[in-house]
Amino acid sequence: METSCSIPASAQVVVVGGGIVGCSVAYHLTKLGFSDVVLLEQKAVAGGTTWHAAGMVGRLRTSNSLTKINQYSAELYAGLEAETGHATGWKQVGSLVLASNEERMTQLYRTAAMAEYLGVQADLISAKEAGEKWPLIKTDDLLGAVWLPGDGKVIPKETAMALAIGAQQNGAKICENVEAHEILHRNGRAAGVKTNQGLIEAEYVVLACGMWSRQLGLTCGVSIPLAPVEHHYVVSNPIEGAFDELPCGRDPDATIYFRGEDNTVLLGAFQKYTKPWLQDPIPSDFSFDLLKADWKKYRDPLRAGEFRIPKLKDAGYSKFVNGPESFTPDNQFLLGETPELQGLFVAAGFNSAGIACAGGAGKYLAEWMKEGEPTMDLWAVDIRRFGRWANNRTYLRDRITEVLGLHYQMAWPNREMETGRNIRMTPIHDQLKESGACFGSKAGWERPNWFAHLPSKPENQYSFGKQNWFGNHAREHLATRESVALFDQSSFAKLQLKGKDACALMQHVCGNNMDVAPGKAVYTGMFNKRGGFESDFTAVRIAEDEYYIVTASAQAVHDASWISRNTPQGMQVSLTDVTFGTGVLSVMGPEARRFLQPLTDTDLSEESFAFATCKEISIGMSTVRALRLSYMGELGWELHVGMDQMSALYSVLMDHSKTHPIQLAGHYAINSLRLEKGFRAWGHELSPDDNPLEAGLRFAIDWHKTSPFIGQDALMKSKSSQPRKRLAIFTLNDPDIFLWGGEIIYRNGQVVGYTTSGSFGHSIGGGIAMGYVRRKDGVDRAFVLGGDYALKVGNQMIPASAHLKALVN
Repeated sequence: METSCSIPASAQVVVVGGGIVGCSVAYHLTKLGFSDVVLLEQKAVAGGTTWHAAGMVGRLRTSNSLTKINQYSAELYAGLEAETGHATGWKQVGSLVLASNEERMTQLYRTAAMAEYLGVQADLISAKEAGEKWPLIKTDDLLGAVWLPGDGKVIPKETAMALAIGAQQNGAKICENVEAHEILHRNGRAAGVKTNQGLIEAEYVVLACGMWSRQLGLTCGVSIPLAPVEHHYVVSNPIEGAFDELPCGRDPDATIYFRGEDNTVLLGAFQKYTKPWLQDPIPSDFSFDLLKADWKKYRDPLRAGEFRIPKLKDAGYSKFVNGPESFTPDNQFLLGETPELQGLFVAAGFNSAGIACAGGAGKYLAEWMKEGEPTMDLWAVDIRRFGRWANNRTYLRDRITEVLGLHYQMAWPNREMETGRNIRMTPIHDQLKESGACFGSKAGWERPNWFAHLPSKPENQYSFGKQNWFGNHAREHLATRESVALFDQSSFAKLQLKGKDACALMQHVCGNNMDVAPGKAVYTGMFNKRGGFESDFTAVRIAEDEYYIVTASAQAVHDASWISRNTPQGMQVSLTDVTFGTGVLSVMGPEARRFLQPLTDTDLSEESFAFATCKEISIGMSTVRALRLSYMGELGWELHVGMDQMSALYSVLMDHSKTHPIQLAGHYAINSLRLEKGFRAWGHELSPDDNPLEAGLRFAIDWHKTSPFIGQDALMKSKSSQPRKRLAIFTLNDPDIFLWGGEIIYRNGQVVGYTTSGSFGHSIGGGIAMGYVRRKDGVDRAFVLGGDYALKVGNQMIPASAHLKALVN
């Protein structure tokens, strides 16, 4: 491959970073017709972290979209040599995942079931069969394994080279030894790159430079929350019986992975905690380099490897690889257009999965750039899921030491991170803690998941069945249904839209009619060009020129970006994130009015304070914005209050509880309550791939409003045809089973979907979940309600009932 060391004065797209991800982006951009693409690599192609990767390519991920990304990568790598003439070293050797305890076996049952639905072959096999596929491993302690025959491996450097050659063959220019120093920008848009060879102007800039991405983002005020950690593997001396085509093996209970490497064994690890690489800034000349071998840190994985593969102990080791790799706070990579600058895209932070993800990530980012929005649901990796709070260096260095280990930690459905905590807290955090709150973290916010009865400890004891908080959860759930409960929902994201064109803009971006009287609250969706949800939220019209938007905790940056990017030129509006200054205490339950009325001089009667209305009221000495809404399906008010008055409001409510008892309740109860009521949740039932017709949310659209809105054409077209999927509620009669979401749905013995959310419905006395029922020929009411259903829970088929209406009134 010929590379140029001189850069042109301008290009349509500049891709910064010549690792496998940057090369994939350049390759796919040229495939889509971008004719003027320049890739800048500060040293040599693949010299950063790509070259020392283990090269394992697994097809199965945790969602349909992420599995599509990896499936595409595997297919791309398999055919790349024929296209470009450069060998990638692709070998479809398969993958083997081992289980040595019952809980891991349960996880493998869930994995295999989801794989069946996603179209990835995954066979549950015995310990003996696992030993036949990997003859060098010890199997007498194993309970079983999953075999994924479609997985494979590549030589990472050569795969990056093949992609670079393919991009070059399609017209891209590859420039090595060009260091990017700064991202240029004008009027809110990326404008090019300042390099050690001068400036290069560009319409689009893509940062695909791994652990260097964050520091380049800072040059233009863009947050890219990632940081490097140490990742280790060793290569043995030759071992009799080892060969290159041995499968990629994983023993997650021991935190190790292994594969054949010619006639040796490569043994790697994802330890529970690792060490951050504290170098700052990351040096530009770190190319084809490694960090110092750390045999002491690697002692436990080495011992585990020699237990699983006994011949390793006598063989010894020829190589220790300690390579820094970039990780993100949630173990998912960062993809997409940055909210701070238009035209600046990111593909970075691949959490040691860059080789497996790079092919698909490059494809879908290129499509995003061409179409102006994602072409499928990419929310799990969308860079807009993080705010600026997540780019704090101290926070990142703390969090990423734990994230690496998540690869092989048990995939508990409700696992909470242990590091990087207590960075976003409400003024009443300590009071809730004293009352027994067990906190979880969402978008950095500490929020109560459940409350322990002191002196019991508010700590989660994880399992795939009912957990230690089940009784506490029941008490909170039933208090909300039968009496009254108090929730801290301050993690809601909140936006203020003001200006003379505020109403016109809301009509443009929202499907429902937003031209309502001041004081009225409206539930609506925002939709993409395909008619899929970009978000769902409640908006209150405060005045003729002002709206107060309440959206999901992780949606603040995304929703603000979507609204801003879709504001027609010339409209006079301002959009402000007011999340940080506003707390929310919600009083919910059939006794909510009786509890609150003595505390305020505002009439809370049905006649004076109707559902979906908002008023400013006084409670004690606090002035609050009271919204008559409920995500729990009961009478209630959300009390939105300035953070400076939140403690005072809480004190008044709790003092009142001495004579009128109220139950403190957490987000686990919110989840089960909203499932019984059939309320959808963003990121579960709603995504950019789901439209309101499929989700049963026709009412969230005003089909007759005269002002057009984004996605209207696609939705009108969908309205005239039968949907291929439809959201339903599922219940179990077995009171001993807890549903978590991710259970496969069977109708008349055939797989038709998976559950998107799950819990235990204490009002109905059994497990409850939601999920889409799918059929290529279309799904109507009769099809949903006319089948015999079962959910796959672990390795059991549990009979279930399907419903299209809420389970409680």
